[in-house]
Amino acid sequence: MDVDWNETLREQWEWHWNHQVRARLDGLTDDEYFWSPVPDAWNVRPRGTSTAPVQAGGGDHTIDFAMPEPVPPPFTTIAWRLGHVIVGVLAARNAAHFGAPAASYEEWDYAGTGAGARAQLEEQLGVWLDGVRGLGSSGLAEPCGDREPFPELPMAALVLHIHRELIHHLSEVALLRDLYAKGAGR
Repeated sequence: MDVDWNETLREQWEWHWNHQVRARLDGLTDDEYFWSPVPDAWNVRPRGTSTAPVQAGGGDHTIDFAMPEPVPPPFTTIAWRLGHVIVGVLAARNAAHFGAPAASYEEWDYAGTGAGARAQLEEQLGVWLDGVRGLGSSGLAEPCGDREPFPELPMAALVLHIHRELIHHLSEVALLRDLYAKGAGR
């Protein structure tokens, strides 16, 4: 049996997006986006309003951080989790591997609305999937290179890792939306 591994890897994420995640992000309100179910959660905030040790971002909003990360790490909001997925999981990899503009937590223009974050997410997902598609089968076997923590691993391993990260963090976002809808912590 011939298997198109590139298509199979893309389908892993595309199925999850089309059948589980996309609809769960529909109607994300700004109140939900910024909602903190516990005190001192890391969030995306208007510039100058954070008390986190590090406030990273190049626009009107920054994302909370600390280096090194505290143990245990602070709870994170929907805005923070989407910022992490958009920048750290997708945009930085799109820049490193697929010719997209440079992206970093420090310089990113974080969305100030739920709709803005959704648009950024969809844009970065499109770049990612186009980039993976462009690898073909042979590109999946090439090493990731020195832009990744494990440069000797094949690009297929990176694709699987990114898809696990997307499924993991966007499932967390869906759970937070469920809690918000039930009035938890408010």
